[in-house]
Amino acid sequence: MRTRLLAGLGSAALALALTAAPASAAGPDHGHHKGRDQGYTFAVIGDTPYGAAKIARFPQDVAKINADQDVRLVIHVGDIKNGSTVCSDEYFRWVKGQFDRFEDPLVYTPGDNEWTDCHRANNGGYDPLERLATIRKTFFGQPGLTLGRSKLAVDAQTRIGFPENVRRQQAGVVVATTHVVGSDNSMAPWTGKTAPTPEQAAEVVDRTAAAVAEIHAAFAQARASRANAVVIAMQADMFDGSYDGWTLTDNTSFVPVIKALTEESNSFRGASYLFDGDSHVYNDDSPLAAGSVWLQRYGLTTPAPKLHRITVDGSDKADDYLKVTVNAKAHLGDQDVLSYVRVPLV
Repeated sequence: MRTRLLAGLGSAALALALTAAPASAAGPDHGHHKGRDQGYTFAVIGDTPYGAAKIARFPQDVAKINADQDVRLVIHVGDIKNGSTVCSDEYFRWVKGQFDRFEDPLVYTPGDNEWTDCHRANNGGYDPLERLATIRKTFFGQPGLTLGRSKLAVDAQTRIGFPENVRRQQAGVVVATTHVVGSDNSMAPWTGKTAPTPEQAAEVVDRTAAAVAEIHAAFAQARASRANAVVIAMQADMFDGSYDGWTLTDNTSFVPVIKALTEESNSFRGASYLFDGDSHVYNDDSPLAAGSVWLQRYGLTTPAPKLHRITVDGSDKADDYLKVTVNAKAHLGDQDVLSYVRVPLV
């Protein structure tokens, strides 16, 4: 079981610990390309591999992305299996082995299918918190380093127990992962329960606070370094328009994250991007622009028109990767810092 490093802290001490925990490296960019004038390209995938056919093809997907000479970083936004298969140690190790085949650094933020939903009988009936500990042990055994063959140093929330929340800056863009997942950010009751267990609720509170702190830290770093853009990557699609019967009761755990994104994107001069997966269908929108249904649904009074959200294809539609290029000529204040195109994998 995970040791709750934040347990017992008062609200003020908790806020201080979370804010100070990630290093605020506002110094030079690191990686293959030095300096924002050169730009760089990264790939985003998520909700893959799902099912036998996609699992069999995944090594080829890795090779296809490796063959793209432009790509210098890969981001996987979570869900490394579908929601109805077993969450076994063996499968986790296999995926980790595939991640290690990426020639470029790979950043991975967990999804709900690999731990939150593992209480389901067809997932093996695991304790989700035990699966979360196993995910951290398997994929984050070297905190502060990316996965992939060409590892890069990243600022990680290791000290407070969230090594999966990482941040780095390159070519005038701050990229951060925040561990936010579907199933109401893991607050949905487990099998046989009618409400979250105390341990489940405590984990959600801690992890959400860490994610919010990471969002604030990313924007703080961007301001300090006069970066042109911030990219926040997470698994959860908090604005899933295909979700029938949407209620705030089933999505309330996302509210602190959405409020942090609203506050920061509104006060940041540069561009603000949110990359997610979860809903499996490519989407490109501004979910919190004035007049958006999501403002009403979440009970928000302040729009966030500059928050630009991109959802990547996944599940049966995981037949492409999103190739994202930083505009080498962008300036602070530009809102089109990134350009992107879906590249077929088959």
